[in-house]
Amino acid sequence: MNGMSPWAAAAASELAGTEDALFSASLASYNFKIINTSDAIWICATPPGGGQMAFRCVFAAGSALVVTRIKKHDKGLDLSLSSGAGIFETRITFEDAEVPVLRYTTSLKPERDLYIPFWPRDILLTTKKGNAENTAGQIHASQWGTRSGFIYMSMTRPKSSSIFYLQNLTALNDYCQQTETSLGDSVGGNWPELGFALPVANKKPLRAGKKVVISDAFVAFENNVPESEPEMIRGYLNLLERVYMCLPLPATNYQHWPEVLDKGLKDLIDSPGCWTQVAGHQYFNAYVSDYNTPPEIMVQLAVLLPLLDYVEWSKTDLEVMKTIKEGLPAFFDEKLGTITRWLPASEDKLEGEEEQKQAGVMDSWYLHHPLLNLSRLALKGDKVCEKLFLDSLPYAMKVARHFKYQWPVFYKMDTLEILKAETAEGMGGEKDVAGIYAHVMLQAWELTNDKRYLNEAEKAAQSLQGMGFQIFYQANSTAFSSGALLRLYKITKKEVYLDLSYMCLAGIFRNTQLWDCNYGYGKNFPTFFALFPLNDATYTAVYEEQEVFCALHDYLRHAEGLNILPSVRLLIAEYIRYLVDRAVYYYPTMLPKDMLEEKPKIGEVDTKLWIALEDLQDGWLKSGTVGQEVYGAGNAFGILPRHYLQVPGEEFLIYVDYPTAGFNARKGQDIHFSILGDQRMHCRMMIVRTGTAKLPEFEVIGSGLSQRLEGNEVNDGNLEYLVNGNQQISISWGKS
Repeated sequence: MNGMSPWAAAAASELAGTEDALFSASLASYNFKIINTSDAIWICATPPGGGQMAFRCVFAAGSALVVTRIKKHDKGLDLSLSSGAGIFETRITFEDAEVPVLRYTTSLKPERDLYIPFWPRDILLTTKKGNAENTAGQIHASQWGTRSGFIYMSMTRPKSSSIFYLQNLTALNDYCQQTETSLGDSVGGNWPELGFALPVANKKPLRAGKKVVISDAFVAFENNVPESEPEMIRGYLNLLERVYMCLPLPATNYQHWPEVLDKGLKDLIDSPGCWTQVAGHQYFNAYVSDYNTPPEIMVQLAVLLPLLDYVEWSKTDLEVMKTIKEGLPAFFDEKLGTITRWLPASEDKLEGEEEQKQAGVMDSWYLHHPLLNLSRLALKGDKVCEKLFLDSLPYAMKVARHFKYQWPVFYKMDTLEILKAETAEGMGGEKDVAGIYAHVMLQAWELTNDKRYLNEAEKAAQSLQGMGFQIFYQANSTAFSSGALLRLYKITKKEVYLDLSYMCLAGIFRNTQLWDCNYGYGKNFPTFFALFPLNDATYTAVYEEQEVFCALHDYLRHAEGLNILPSVRLLIAEYIRYLVDRAVYYYPTMLPKDMLEEKPKIGEVDTKLWIALEDLQDGWLKSGTVGQEVYGAGNAFGILPRHYLQVPGEEFLIYVDYPTAGFNARKGQDIHFSILGDQRMHCRMMIVRTGTAKLPEFEVIGSGLSQRLEGNEVNDGNLEYLVNGNQQISISWGKS
């Protein structure tokens, strides 16, 4: 028997006794009724397998609710209602398809200033007769913090169907601005009361006479209850895509990344706060002006690899890369036979103010991330990095086998004594480390052709089964894991690895923010599709986002020629599209000074430096509270080579905010390449001037189109085109 609140018990009783409906509709195999109870409007969905899912789109908080207008439209119903609280308006629409989608959008114009001390959740799960006590279900995943306001769940008693519910929290910004409330943890609940509840507003009221949206919900229905983890994960990805296609997506803007990169490179090299010196070698600080923490190998390599991407793209040399490489061998501990996190010559500076800031202590992911980057350099022919990588592998394998491929959070490097076993009580350790370890082993196999490493990668990968959404510990590790598992699938043809790669991607998307925070300081930067770095992080972070961005590009590259889920292609491309706009706002130079923390946790924030902040916070909190992240400097260096296509001998670049493939321009020849993603979605393509001359006349043809694409002239004489995903592009012009 389910426990219920008095509000749910009263609602269930009224629903059970109400037969009349304001409106009825059938979509796919579902029947819908719109019912008016004493103080609410309910949309009741009856799945073919039994049970009832009731969605409260209007709530008058005990006041009599009077319907003053009913207007049918081609997809549903518009209602106007009066109550003691004020005037409600709600639009209810039904999108008919194999997977039907319900949307209800409700506004309130208060009669008087209104405080909101409580608001019930808007979903009630009952039997067909309105009994909520005898139903049961499983909540697969739901909102945490300020991530997307969603619930993905299945009704299991009666065994009927699954739904993906998403509250479009962007629509509620005005409510939060008026009441000074946050939308964190606004979607959740306990069975059978789930869904969205307005944030409690005790500090400031809603103003009388000012209309404000108080709900904008999307619900996708699937006539299936998943029986296995892979089925559940695929259901999540497909239903997320279905709802995403219905969302009012915010517009993006073009950011001129070549200029951003030039400014960032200058500040990275020239700013004293980015550097420290030990034993005659220069090393990057982790944070600007952080001179108390020893140099870390992860930091050096996290900057070096994006610089290498840029150098390979631009065909230039950077002296700073030589400086970084010269300091790497000093991180190898001969006694342990491995690279270490902290520079051994400076470990005596550690004061133990944090659990991991002790000599000889390893945070599990910190061992594998540098190994991964060393392997990338080794595969490009760097012999120093190859030796550091191969010499460290026996230690990494010893640790993996000791912990049976289930890594703790912190351990002692010499004895392998566990110092912190779990991220939180009952949650286990760093679960995605098995995936990044598998990635390291695959790199070793590719470098040496030694099958021991391939076998080791498979052992680690198999340990990930059963983790579901809990696979996600740290965003970049989970993203690297997804790519490694896809590669294992290609090598072995074992379907389990493809399913596990989807599981990792589901963990990524479950930790994104599919809404734009425009209250408080949030008005100063876009947040739609932002990604949180840890499963319990309260802010988004530049370093993890930049690495996930690169990892997802690699995922699509490895997926070429494979029949992967269309939802995966679409969601990856859309994350990338939004990131190349959003990411510039991690730089403090792009933000008002009053929203930045004056005394960060580590180092200092120099608002004039083009060095990214670690953290962007919820709208009511200041950002830059952790510090200014030197190891997040790869931001621009990762974006430019992946989104700007060079044309030999010409004074323009081709920019696309979707991922692309197959670009191989030759001097004096037309350009042909593929835009990835999904053809149902649009992206921005630009022809960007790099010289002083006016752009020539272009002819741009997209596959499947009977006429050429027309560009619009925008700032600085550039041309902008709106193009579809998943198509071939051909560009020709009058050549000199």
